Amino acid sequence: MSEHRVKVKWDRSTDDFTYESYNRDHALTYEGGIKIKASAAPGFQGNPDYVDPEESFVGALSSCHMLTFLAISAKKRLIVDCYEDEAVGFLEKNTNGKLAVTRATLRPKVVWGGHKTPTIEEIEKMHEHAHHACFIANSVLTEVSIEIR
Repeated sequence: MSEHRVKVKWDRSTDDFTYESYNRDHALTYEGGIKIKASAAPGFQGNPDYVDPEESFVGALSSCHMLTFLAISAKKRLIVDCYEDEAVGFLEKNTNGKLAVTRATLRPKVVWGGHKTPTIEEIEKMHEHAHHACFIANSVLTEVSIEIR
């Protein structure tokens, strides 16, 4: 259906190349020209000022869920004025003993506009629908839970 390309560029910046010495900083360049500074997570000797893959992964889950939720809202003719999420992912050992982002919790807060505000039950159903329709959530084994704020 579609392809999505990202250029990843890293260059050695030290004279030696050992696990302790090599620089984890790199750049991600997206098709539209956006360039993001990235690194390993600080716990893996990365730069805390740059985005790490685990953060990007949780961001992708949250963003996909939000975009799906907004589409569902629009199709129901509900007006969303603001959507915020304070998502968190958990890097821990999976059932095979490998490190993985095994679970993520999305904490969406929606501010409704217009004359119609859905009930909490309708909102929960919309989030459930969004989760099951989210391309990223459908692509991973990570357990994703949603806590409506």
